[in-house]
Amino acid sequence: MVSSGNARPGQGPPRDPAVAVLDDDGVVTSWGPGAQRLLGYPAREIVGRSALDLLAPCADAGGWLQRLRARGGAEGDVVLRARDGRTVSVTGRVHRLSDSAGHHGWLALADGTRPGPGIARHEEIAARSPVAMAILDEELRYVWLNDALVHGGGVSREESLGRRWGDLQPGLETDDARDVMRRVMETGEPMVDHEYFGRTRADPGHKRAFSMSAFRLDASADAGPALVFLVLDATDRWRARERLALLNEAGARIGTTLDVVRTAQELADVAVPRLADAATVDVLDWVLGGAVDLGASSGSLVRAGRQSARTGVAEPVIGIGSPVPCRPSSPAGRCLAGEGAFLEPASGAAGGTVMTLPLRARGVVLGVAAFARWAPAVPFEEDDLVLAQEVVSRAAVCLDNARRYTRERATALALQRGLLLRHLPESATLEVSSLYLPADAHHGVGGDWVDVIPLSGARTALVVGDVAGHGIQAAATMGRLRSGVHALAALDVPPDELLAHLDDLVTRLADETPAGSDGPAATCLYLVYDPVGRHCVMARAGHPPPGIVSPSGAFALADLPAGPPLGVGGLPFESAAFDLPDGTVIALYTDGLLEAHEHDPDTGVERLAEELSHPPHSLDGLCGRVVDTLRTGPQRDDIAVLLARTHGLAPHQFVSWDLPGDPALVARARALATEQLDAWGLGDLRPDMALVVSELVTNAIRYGSEPIRLRLIHHHTLICEVSDGSNTAPHLRHARTTDEGGRGLFLVAQVTDRWGTRHSGVGKTIWAELDLPASAGGHRREGPQRSLATDAAM
Repeated sequence: MVSSGNARPGQGPPRDPAVAVLDDDGVVTSWGPGAQRLLGYPAREIVGRSALDLLAPCADAGGWLQRLRARGGAEGDVVLRARDGRTVSVTGRVHRLSDSAGHHGWLALADGTRPGPGIARHEEIAARSPVAMAILDEELRYVWLNDALVHGGGVSREESLGRRWGDLQPGLETDDARDVMRRVMETGEPMVDHEYFGRTRADPGHKRAFSMSAFRLDASADAGPALVFLVLDATDRWRARERLALLNEAGARIGTTLDVVRTAQELADVAVPRLADAATVDVLDWVLGGAVDLGASSGSLVRAGRQSARTGVAEPVIGIGSPVPCRPSSPAGRCLAGEGAFLEPASGAAGGTVMTLPLRARGVVLGVAAFARWAPAVPFEEDDLVLAQEVVSRAAVCLDNARRYTRERATALALQRGLLLRHLPESATLEVSSLYLPADAHHGVGGDWVDVIPLSGARTALVVGDVAGHGIQAAATMGRLRSGVHALAALDVPPDELLAHLDDLVTRLADETPAGSDGPAATCLYLVYDPVGRHCVMARAGHPPPGIVSPSGAFALADLPAGPPLGVGGLPFESAAFDLPDGTVIALYTDGLLEAHEHDPDTGVERLAEELSHPPHSLDGLCGRVVDTLRTGPQRDDIAVLLARTHGLAPHQFVSWDLPGDPALVARARALATEQLDAWGLGDLRPDMALVVSELVTNAIRYGSEPIRLRLIHHHTLICEVSDGSNTAPHLRHARTTDEGGRGLFLVAQVTDRWGTRHSGVGKTIWAELDLPASAGGHRREGPQRSLATDAAM
């Protein structure tokens, strides 16, 4: 017979079944080795004796043979008496035997023992336990298993017994678990909560997780060691852990940048393959531009991210940046309309399921995310939809942050570009080229700027500055400082004095900064080039010194006192003068150029010197080459560069006269000026220039002091300058009709295009400009009616 499988734990299976043959009266006629092993009787002692002698005294021996004959055999549990006096409970069968001669007998078989009543109760508990349990032999073959393991695995007890664990479950990942079991058998050290995964025959459509524990039963006198194996379904715990891991991964991998497309792609990459076989992320077109919240009804979908686990399969793909068709009745259209998420079968031959979810953040729908599992993969369930909603909601916040940053960056760029130098002013004395590159998207827009400002006397101011920080605040501060520089430059303030005023401005801006916030910090360099003297004067406030390249190609940094950064206050600024032969290149830049990518400032200066040592004819080409050479990777700061090549005025373009302080010589000064205009071919300007010279020289003689000098400059305009040794500033007055004087500067303002005053260490200069007539290559602006009166006092 085949036993019920309830062999005593620790005893192991018998080496061979217990077999005995009885005659019709129940006398033993044959006694097998298995029977001898089971009860201890050798064949010589038991053959010829009644089988009733083997029954325990408590058994109903008298009726046993009658019942056996009446039924033609029997099957069940019986208690036998061993040779050493102990009782042995067995489960066996007795079959009727008959031969051709009409003789009858019985075949008794038993291949296992059953423990006594106390232990039997424990075995019953194990058999009925909801925890799946089994006993394996040294070769990891099933000796015993309970109903929970049978039902959980989907393999019958009869099919399992004698087979090695895992052989009948090809869908399980059993290699590691078997190694663990062997270690337990070898070392005797129990193992608790070892996980393995796979699909069982009871549930082939779902991957599950199992927690296995095992311990060894040591060998007994008549059996080898055995392994007790317990297993729990840990699928819920595993799925919860996987969901948490996916959420943690989503938190770490999504939103690493403030770029909308990159963030959308990160969402798709996280979802595949851990959640889905394929994923697409589509955003509304206004999200890509960082626009203000326009709503789902105000835009169309654009593909921003996609990922698929299917390789080598030709399928239609909508590329990144391409429009995505969206019908109002489709799941995507309904998501945009605010109807929530959808879980439905996939369309097409591939089959499977698709989840479509809105990308919603801060009450605004930004787009749609779709996740697909293709057949024969396990379809999505409601738990998967809940998980996807959590991942998508986190990604949507990152997308909205990226959109807001894109909008703020675009606003800051627009503000900065509106405040930056748009067109380089034309000048015959300076050839200029500039280049501005904002920092990359990660660091944002900064406050760097360059400027070229025409000054009186054919001079030009070159400016470079850098406001610390990035974003709109830095750009706004830069705009205020640039406006301040222009206002001070219009007053012809010397470079060191200009920086002192600018320092006061930054200090006032810091006072306006809210408590707890850092005030503005900035650096600046201001340089004034004079083409008449072919020299420049410059001062800097904590800014890198300019590079000066001689006409021969020799590079040097200007030896210029550094000065404190703007806003420090209380420290002086110093100017320095430099002679600049024609063809000299002046290089102004911000520290972002020297520190571009991985360079330290010293290395940046060396590379800058290499590029500038042999400048090409085109400054535009040189400007681009310098930036390309030094900028070898992502920027950490804005880069602003301004290059200028000097061209001094020729000697025939200017003339000057020293005048004594005698009013009688005003006519002589007027004559000298008009004669020079004739030499320059500017006779059309004689009346106006005669008036200007008369008024300015008269003013210098009456209200100024010697030395008095008259200078004319023929540049792109005609410039008249009268200098004297007094620092008294003139004022424009509107004289009454009864006044005999006071109309001098008013008349000058009427007949000239521009006029002004600048101070120096030894006095002041009043200057006036007349635009050249078209015949002389200039452009005259229409002005008010000009007066030729020359006797009006200032």
